[in-house]
Amino acid sequence: MAEPFTYGRKGISGRFEDAERELLRGLFRDVVALLEPDEQPEEDPLAALVGITPNAAEPEDPALKRLLPNVSKDDGEASLEFRRLTERSLRESKAGALRAAAMGLESKDVLLDATAAAHWATALTDVRLVLAERLGIRSEEDAERVHEIADWSDVGDDDVDAYLALVYNFVTWLQTTLIDAMMAAYRAEGGHGQADRA
Repeated sequence: MAEPFTYGRKGISGRFEDAERELLRGLFRDVVALLEPDEQPEEDPLAALVGITPNAAEPEDPALKRLLPNVSKDDGEASLEFRRLTERSLRESKAGALRAAAMGLESKDVLLDATAAAHWATALTDVRLVLAERLGIRSEEDAERVHEIADWSDVGDDDVDAYLALVYNFVTWLQTTLIDAMMAAYRAEGGHGQADRA
């Protein structure tokens, strides 16, 4: 059973069983794949250099749209322009955090500095967003329904939604312990993160 993230003298630490490490690596890998563009058309070298995506469009996959939302609900043209200017860097930043978190799972014991903790927080948030979309979580009532599924032994082999709910609950718990540990680190350092002292 995974141990919660906690803050100590050496940093933020956690511990995972092999199956949990494999599960998390798979989740991180799946979200990275979701973030990768479907096609790589000929692109203007200058646009690529400055990070512009000339052919940016609102994602069709609702889960990807949660990861890359429109900047404005009421102004489609402004949202598209903003997406054109920022989507490439946002995709790369999110994928980078997911890959960094996955690399931290090489051993059962995980020790995070401030940068690694931020990568993990981003990665877990994005995994939760995708799972929430797949589970149809739109309200507090939906979230409560999902949180009621708590026992792995009650999940049948073909019950995909129940399995996803248990994974969602695990990731939610893990993210909560990480944020608590990050806040403990922040308080212990007098309100200054490790990066502030570097």
